[in-house]
Amino acid sequence: MGVSSFVEGLARWLAYLGGAVLFVVSILTVVSVIGRAFIFAGLSPIAGDYEIVEALSGFAVFCFLPICQLRRGHVIVDLFTNAMGPRLVRLVDALSEIIMAIVLIVIAWRLTLGFQDKLRYGETSFIRQFPIWWPYFACLLPAYVAALTGVYTSALAIGSVATGRDLLPEHQGVE
Repeated sequence: MGVSSFVEGLARWLAYLGGAVLFVVSILTVVSVIGRAFIFAGLSPIAGDYEIVEALSGFAVFCFLPICQLRRGHVIVDLFTNAMGPRLVRLVDALSEIIMAIVLIVIAWRLTLGFQDKLRYGETSFIRQFPIWWPYFACLLPAYVAALTGVYTSALAIGSVATGRDLLPEHQGVE
């Protein structure tokens, strides 16, 4: 298995996991809203539903970062690059990929430091009283996979500049 299929596999697996987590968040929200709506009938909302949704949604966002980076799904303003030649566009893309890789590495690094702080101080959520370090810890793997993906796409972009061939996938999203 090559680097390409390894990174692609990790990114896909995390995206599927993120989708499953968002499905759980949806179900939890529906159950909690129904509980609120039928308080008169003896039901109740899920205690701490906001805390749970917040933690799981943050995790899901981190799970989607690697596939978004790999598929070039981030927001791109190509107002100026439309008038450039393909060689200059590859150079701009390479610089953008390198900057994004740096950003993803910094996010993973700072998340690690935040995790260590939350673990050290033992902070808990207000209602559910779960340790705040749990969601930080859960986001570490996806954050580091996103950073790895950023480095990988940067290498592809640099290869595109060096070879004169487009090695990166086309931008995905609304045109």
